[in-house]
Amino acid sequence: MIQERVIRVANGWGMFFPLLAAFVGGVFAVPYGATVGSPAIAIAGGIVALVAFICFFGCKVVQPNLSRALVFFGNYEGTIKEPGFYWVNPFYSTHKVSLRIRNFETGVHDKPEVKDSQGHVTQHASRSRNLTKVNDRDGNPIEIAAVVVWKVVDTAAALFHVDDYEDFVKVQSESALRNLASQYHYDSEDDAAHSLRGNTTMVAAELQKELQERLGKAGVEVLEARIAYLAYAPEIAAAMLQRQQASAVIAARTKIVDGAVGMVEMALARLSANKVVELDPDRRAAMVSNLLVVLCGDRAPHPVVNTGTIY
Repeated sequence: MIQERVIRVANGWGMFFPLLAAFVGGVFAVPYGATVGSPAIAIAGGIVALVAFICFFGCKVVQPNLSRALVFFGNYEGTIKEPGFYWVNPFYSTHKVSLRIRNFETGVHDKPEVKDSQGHVTQHASRSRNLTKVNDRDGNPIEIAAVVVWKVVDTAAALFHVDDYEDFVKVQSESALRNLASQYHYDSEDDAAHSLRGNTTMVAAELQKELQERLGKAGVEVLEARIAYLAYAPEIAAAMLQRQQASAVIAARTKIVDGAVGMVEMALARLSANKVVELDPDRRAAMVSNLLVVLCGDRAPHPVVNTGTIY
């Protein structure tokens, strides 16, 4: 395994001006040697100018939150992470690696703008979404997407441990999201059972943990991972909506019945305690039935007023 090494290299300004002076001096020495009839001066000046010109390719600029990995004929030499102007061996091949925080949404594909040779736009930039479809723990097909925030922390691992670390992040994020979604229910009526919709914080923490295990080998740190889109697949969305509506109706009816029973008990107790009216068991049962119908009905009651005796 290749380990990242942060190296210190020569200051660029300290090498730039001496190289510039050597190049200018060598260029002027060539015609001067020819003028005075000294081939040695001309040859030496040409060699100095050529060497200085080659050394100019060793001047490298590192922008903030960017890095350059240095490779010398296939051997990794180290990485420059501090921003500035530097000079390195001109025969080093350098690879730029961004250390900035990046994010993407799974299932979203961006197409860049395309121009022809005349500079005319032939294809405008566009974004398409292809949501991940997977079965949850109950076997229900769902569509899901996640937002992943990440950055490179090990340039050597990002460059040399995987073929393309950006593509690696995207593919592994899709795979981790599929694996996580299959382990949870979309929604659960049991409070003890975890679900994708009801335990978003816990699901996000699990997704971030799994992503870090997968992407750590590529030198990537996952800063955040959260569910960005969650829905039943279109083919079962209508049926699941009816089930949710039925569950809501049952829950509402249960609450209504609990409240109605309590109100009936209170009414009977108050009537008995205040001795407003004495009810035999049959009339008490009729009163309970009427009160429950009034309190539990889903429509406004239309009472019949009795103008005679209650007996």
